[in-house]
Amino acid sequence: MTDRRKKVRLTDASVARLRPGGTEYIVRDSRVAGLGVRVRPSGHRSFVWHGTVNSKTVRLTVGLAALMTVEEARSECRALLDGSHPLWAEDPAGRAAIPLFREFVIDDWLPARRNRCSPGWGERVEHMVQRRLLPVFGALRLDRIGRPHVEQWFDSISRKTPGAANKALAVLRQIMGDAKAAGHVGTDPVAGVRPNPGRKMTRFLSAEEIGRLHRTLDRLVQERPSRRPQADIIRLLLLTGCRKSEILTLRWSEVDGEVLRLAKAKTGPRTVWLSEAAQDVIARQPKTASVFVFPSPRDPLRPLSRNLGLWCRARRAAALEDVRLHDLRHTVASQAVARGVPLPTVARMLGHSQPNMTLRYAHVGDHEIEAAAERIGARIAAAMVGAAPDCRGMSTPEPA
Repeated sequence: MTDRRKKVRLTDASVARLRPGGTEYIVRDSRVAGLGVRVRPSGHRSFVWHGTVNSKTVRLTVGLAALMTVEEARSECRALLDGSHPLWAEDPAGRAAIPLFREFVIDDWLPARRNRCSPGWGERVEHMVQRRLLPVFGALRLDRIGRPHVEQWFDSISRKTPGAANKALAVLRQIMGDAKAAGHVGTDPVAGVRPNPGRKMTRFLSAEEIGRLHRTLDRLVQERPSRRPQADIIRLLLLTGCRKSEILTLRWSEVDGEVLRLAKAKTGPRTVWLSEAAQDVIARQPKTASVFVFPSPRDPLRPLSRNLGLWCRARRAAALEDVRLHDLRHTVASQAVARGVPLPTVARMLGHSQPNMTLRYAHVGDHEIEAAAERIGARIAAAMVGAAPDCRGMSTPEPA
C-alpha cells in the first residue's frame, strides 16, 4: 500500500476526484493528524486514521467516503485524538481496528469471492448483500453483530420470503465465517441459526399436464399475440431445463445452431444442447437491433422483465396452480431419469456443479426400477421351480 506523505487539505470535491491505481494508496489530510483517505484499486474510498495509543500503533477505518463528509471524518478523528471517542472506553489497541461490516464485505469479502466464483454468482450475491444485509448490518462493527440481532433479522424477513431468507442467511454465514477466520470476531453469531424448512421437491408435470400447459399457452397467445414472447420463454424452459435467468437474458451471440453457449450461467459458462423443437422456438423470434433474444418491448437495450405475468395466468387456466416456474426444470430432469438417462448426463444437461443436486432426481425412476425388479424376480422364481413364466420382453428357456 502506498502512503502519500505529502499532505493536502482534503475537501469533499477532492476526495470524489481521487482515482484508483494499480495498488491501494492513502492521501493524508493537512488539517487533522492521522486522517487520510484510502483508495482501493476497485475505486472504493474510505476515511482512515492512523495514530498511537498507549505506545501502541492503532489503525482503523473511520467510515466510507460515500457516506461521510470530510468534516464528519475530521470530527471523528479529533475525538480519537483527544481520547473522548467511545472506542477508547472499550479497548484502544484492539477493538478499534475491527472494521465495519460494510467495509469488510465491500473491501475484502466480495473481491476475494469474485476471484473464486462465477460472474453470475457474484452478481446475485452482490445484489443480495446490497438489498438484504448492508441496510441492517452495514454500519455495525463486526464484533457488534450478535446472535440475537441475527435471529431478529432472520425472523423478520422469513415471514414474507422464507426461501430468500435462507439464501441471505447462507451468505451472512459465509461472511461471518470468513470474518472469524480473519480474526475480526471471536465467535460466529450465525452459528446455530437454523434455516427455514425447505419445500420438498416432489412436483413434476406429467405428460398429460405438459400437453395441457402447451394448449393453454397456445390459446392465451391466440387471444393476445403480444403474449407470444413470454409463452415462448416458458416453452424453452420446459424444452431445455434451463434456469429462468438463463433464458430471460439469452443473447443472440450465445445462440450457435444446435447449442446455446451460455456465458454467464449460475455455475459458470456452459453449453446447452437444443432439441429441434427448442431450435424452432428460437428461430421464430424476430431479430431486431437488440442483443437479446427476448428484449423488453419498452427498452430493447434490456431483456424482458423477470416478472413473467403470463405464467401465473397460464397455470391457473391449466389448473396447475401448485406448479412453480422452476418445476419445469425439475420436469425435464424427471423425464430424463425416468427414461434411463444416467445421472451424470442429467447433471451436464442441467448445469449442476455438485453431484448431490442431481441425486435429488434419483427417486424419480423408482417405479421403473420396481417394474424391472418384478420382471427379474419373476424370471428367477420361475427358474427356481423349473417353470417357464410368460414374461413380456424375456425369452423362454428351452425345455430340457
